[in-house]
Amino acid sequence: MNNILSVSFIVIKESIRRKDFYVLFVLTALITVLMGSVNVFHDDHVVRYLKEICLLLIWISSLVIAVTMTARQIPAERESRTIFPLLAKPITRNELLLGKFLGCWLAMAIALAAFYTFFGVVAMTKEHQWPVTNYLQAVWLHWVMLGVVISMALLGSLIFSAASANATICLVAVTFILVVARHLDQIAVGLQEPSRTALEALFYVVPHLEFFDVRDLVIHNWPPIQWLVCLKATAYAGAYGAFFLTASYLTFRRKAL
Repeated sequence: MNNILSVSFIVIKESIRRKDFYVLFVLTALITVLMGSVNVFHDDHVVRYLKEICLLLIWISSLVIAVTMTARQIPAERESRTIFPLLAKPITRNELLLGKFLGCWLAMAIALAAFYTFFGVVAMTKEHQWPVTNYLQAVWLHWVMLGVVISMALLGSLIFSAASANATICLVAVTFILVVARHLDQIAVGLQEPSRTALEALFYVVPHLEFFDVRDLVIHNWPPIQWLVCLKATAYAGAYGAFFLTASYLTFRRKAL
């Protein structure tokens, strides 16, 4: 466990040194300035429209940062040849992968905390209310979803040789899942066999990341979700994260360095 934590702390420090978080804070500041510069927040519809735009930017930014940060972890270690002394410490390949995953996931926790804190403070000053439970559930489900994305990108870093190719493919795959995958069962109805069965199977196989998109809770200040539902969603994400991490370990174990 100490080896895993040590690797994860190194990942976080590297992310700070590469100024990923500085970019994050700049984007967050721009979002808050955009919200604060509007003088028509007394209109509920305008408030909700601007909150929707800001939350969309938060989702896009977090996905890009999570994928690009994870995609370069293993390739960067191979290129700099630091992976050899790491594995000779002794630290197992499994500990290295888990440390990389945990480091990226914790780094995104810090990133989301910064995003949602800035966003929440500005929204509260304009709406004069802050539904804390809604924000906690939105941040938690968002972070859990990023765990699945990070595990996917980590697997991709062991399959694709270039970090840029891995990041591009992962971002395309995540976009497809979020935008198209939820409609695959409806699309399959109008198709002939075997395409219909193949598309229905794909619908049930892919991780439905849209389950974790609860931005409407924050946008419309709806009543919070039942915590049992959040627990089930967390277990769902944990199952897919474990699957991708297991696949990563099996791939890494057979991969020649």
